[in-house]
Amino acid sequence: MDGARAFLESLFNAAIAAAQPALCIPAFLPDAPRGRLIVIGAGKASAEMARAVERNWPGPLEGLVVTRYGYAVPCERIEIVEAAHPVPDQAGLHAAKRMLDLVGGLTAEDTVLCLVSGGGSSLLPLPLPGITLEDKQAVNRALLASGASIGEMNCVRRHLSGIKGGRLAAACHPAQVVTLLISDVPGDDPRDIASGPTVADESTCADALAIVERYGIALPANVRAVLESGAGESVKPGDSRLEGHTVYMIATPQMALHAAARVAEEAGITPYILGDSIEGEAREVGRVLAGIALQAARRGQPFAGPCVLLSGGETTVTIRGKGRGGRNVEFLLSAAIALRGEPGVHGLAGDTDGVDGVEEIAGAYFSPETIARAFAQGIRPLASLDRNDGHGFFQALGDSVVTGPTLTNVNDFRAILINPAFAGTQHEP
Repeated sequence: MDGARAFLESLFNAAIAAAQPALCIPAFLPDAPRGRLIVIGAGKASAEMARAVERNWPGPLEGLVVTRYGYAVPCERIEIVEAAHPVPDQAGLHAAKRMLDLVGGLTAEDTVLCLVSGGGSSLLPLPLPGITLEDKQAVNRALLASGASIGEMNCVRRHLSGIKGGRLAAACHPAQVVTLLISDVPGDDPRDIASGPTVADESTCADALAIVERYGIALPANVRAVLESGAGESVKPGDSRLEGHTVYMIATPQMALHAAARVAEEAGITPYILGDSIEGEAREVGRVLAGIALQAARRGQPFAGPCVLLSGGETTVTIRGKGRGGRNVEFLLSAAIALRGEPGVHGLAGDTDGVDGVEEIAGAYFSPETIARAFAQGIRPLASLDRNDGHGFFQALGDSVVTGPTLTNVNDFRAILINPAFAGTQHEP
């Protein structure tokens, strides 16, 4: 592995390590209740969060959490269930029903500890009456392909759900609810992390319908009827069933970026955090950040090298082709094309949960030689971008980044290194 790639992967690994539940959970555990402690949760990190709770909770507890297939970890007192992500399945539906049953009939002396991380929207796919799981699957696929932001997608999801948008917290009443969140959304809005199963929601069915219309999403007639009738309204601020509930953000993209920045500083490379909540089309963000990197490499503006540009957030991909893609590899491919082999500029991007798109691949790496190496193999970079085939492109070059399940999720990580010491050779596509 070349030095630039090893350096960038060390930053990515530091970002992932900073968001591990074992580090984040202990400081936020509640006081022991007079009654029962029930642990529930959903998300790609929820199983590891549950294990951290078990290891740090001295008294009795019981519970149920649902995580993505392949993300389960051994727990003794909390049951771990696996289900599908990003398109929900019957296992997630069954888990959501069981979770509501588990928190029913609690008293004011009981406490519910809810462990929520990214991916929970798909893992708790309980639909409202009049909507089927198949309807939810169809809407989810359409949202994922539409180019809508994560906040927009989750607004629609909240208003079609029987458990999200505060409904799970309301079902716990009169027990106290403590929610621990690992954020995977730009801006760290609790409503958007797993579509906010335990937090109040100001948005409305009308807002959800406006998003559907904005992106031209065809809804089944019964789904549209739920939104138009207002039957899908979520739990609103001021609802007495949520009184006294507490919410803690225990890990965020910004924390992960700071951890990566510290590693860069220790290596003598100046880090610049451009933002933790960058959104937009992945290919457009790639072109913009490539332009900033070019100015830094050629002009020393706005940053002089050696430096590394760090950013997080969640871009979107409007699917145009039938390639194997994800938002991080789409960003990287677009950036590599725009950089045109600029000497000394390298990049890495990946999803901190280890899965970019639907592939078991976290992301990828590019160097000044990437485009020339692709042409030498008969791969046309622009054609790969046009068909959303970022994974196919980088895998053919041996430049995929594979982490396996990371057991956390604080959104996307992007790093562009500007360092003349790793100049390489300039190539024109």
